[in-house]
Amino acid sequence: MIRTTLASISTLLLLALPAVAADELIASPALRASVTVTADVVRIGDLIENAGSAALIPVYRSPDLGTTGTLTVGQVLSVLRAKQVIGVTTGDIKEVQVTRLARTLASKDIQNAVTAALERRFGLGEAANITVTLDRSVAEMRLDASSGALEPVATRYDARSGRFDIAFEIANNSNSAPTKLRFTGTAIETVEVAVLTRDIDRAELLKSSDVSLERRPKAEVTGEPAARDRSIGMQLRRAMRAGTPLRVADIVKPDFVLRDQAVTIIYQVPGLYLTTRGKAIENGAEGDTVSVLNLHSKRTLTGVVTGRGQVTVQGGSQSAPMAPAVEQTSSIKRDDVPPAAALAQSLIQPPASAAQIAQAQIPQAPIPQARLPQAPAKSE
Repeated sequence: MIRTTLASISTLLLLALPAVAADELIASPALRASVTVTADVVRIGDLIENAGSAALIPVYRSPDLGTTGTLTVGQVLSVLRAKQVIGVTTGDIKEVQVTRLARTLASKDIQNAVTAALERRFGLGEAANITVTLDRSVAEMRLDASSGALEPVATRYDARSGRFDIAFEIANNSNSAPTKLRFTGTAIETVEVAVLTRDIDRAELLKSSDVSLERRPKAEVTGEPAARDRSIGMQLRRAMRAGTPLRVADIVKPDFVLRDQAVTIIYQVPGLYLTTRGKAIENGAEGDTVSVLNLHSKRTLTGVVTGRGQVTVQGGSQSAPMAPAVEQTSSIKRDDVPPAAALAQSLIQPPASAAQIAQAQIPQAPIPQARLPQAPAKSE
């Protein structure tokens, strides 16, 4: 009898142990103080932890997109009891805040979607160079956090007027229909170009304050637009007014030599360096080839502008000078004169005058020597 009783007690203990262990493994449901949802309904699994099979049961409608709603603990427990969910641990929670996540769609996002739809289409270029103006201002739009990107489904564009009409769809991850949006406005391709900030005369050098960087419609800039950094320090080919966009063809290197300006003529060959005064016959920038008048010899020379008011004549670039009209007496034969020295002498030596030339051409006849008659010798 005693053995039968002990066996029964042991059997009961063995049957009870698994039940106790199972109860220890099942955690009790606990209420959350703060809840975030992305769907349009709030489910039991959003409100409490360890909801089990009741987690997917909807109990509330979600707040508006991007907003937060508040529920008291009593309201939540009442709804849970109605769904046969009891024994929820609340702790010291007094209310539950429910926030619905949202995706914000700003005006800039819409403009980017329009430029992406028009990029490299209808004769337009890169999206970064397309400027979009919407017909109506668009406030921030809130979409479901799980929604997709703006996808164009119909695109129309008039290249002459720049008008566009684009329909978009935004796919939702839920079973709801996609969100449809439509926008109209103008889209113009622009270029970044240097623009004058004041009236500039041709003789002025462009300073940093004279040029600003702006985006202008591509149709307004015919030719290659000029960059701001390459415009500073240059000259204009003609006088231009403020607000005028600059093209590469509009700017030139500054003139270091002006027509009728007094210049220094430099004659330079290896071992020889001569300077003389001259007058420029034409304008020229650094590196340009110009004609100058040697004021000393009255000869017209061709040289390269090497500085402000300086023209360098290289010996190898000049043709050999003509022989002078007047023969000069020298102990050195003409064939013995070094070519560079002879050329330099011709550059700085003034031409012979007309009197000198005439005198040189009159032949000088020898003067006969007079002979006096001699008296005959007297004989003694």
